[in-house]
Amino acid sequence: MPPWIWLVAALGLAGAEALTGDLFLLMLSGGALAAAGAAFVFDWPIWADGAVFLVISVLLLVLVRPVLRRRMSSSTGLPDPAKALEGKGALVLSQVSRHDGQVKLDGEVWTARPLNDDDVFQPGDQVTVVHIDGATAVVYRAM
Repeated sequence: MPPWIWLVAALGLAGAEALTGDLFLLMLSGGALAAAGAAFVFDWPIWADGAVFLVISVLLLVLVRPVLRRRMSSSTGLPDPAKALEGKGALVLSQVSRHDGQVKLDGEVWTARPLNDDDVFQPGDQVTVVHIDGATAVVYRAM
């Protein structure tokens, strides 16, 4: 079988992997690439190229894929910027009540709402950020 057919299969599988992100099709793509190399170097029958594809694909699936998945899932990545704002103090700019309000937090203006729906904070009050809910800082009165 011509090696270019295996190359097309390898590229197609790698492209499909970009849509799934599961690393399964990428391992099959590696097997197709190995079969393309075998077809280019050796003049074997098509079943031998298929056997190279099968063996390499299975080896990649069994040995490489679990290591890659574990490595990708265990990385902590960068810290969530919103988590870094929790516990920081903020200055109330406009009255913070159940449905509206603004605070100055870390040099930026944020929309805010109180932790307890019945609380109301006036401009100039100091509050503490409990957590960030989307683009809204949930605050309570600083002690």
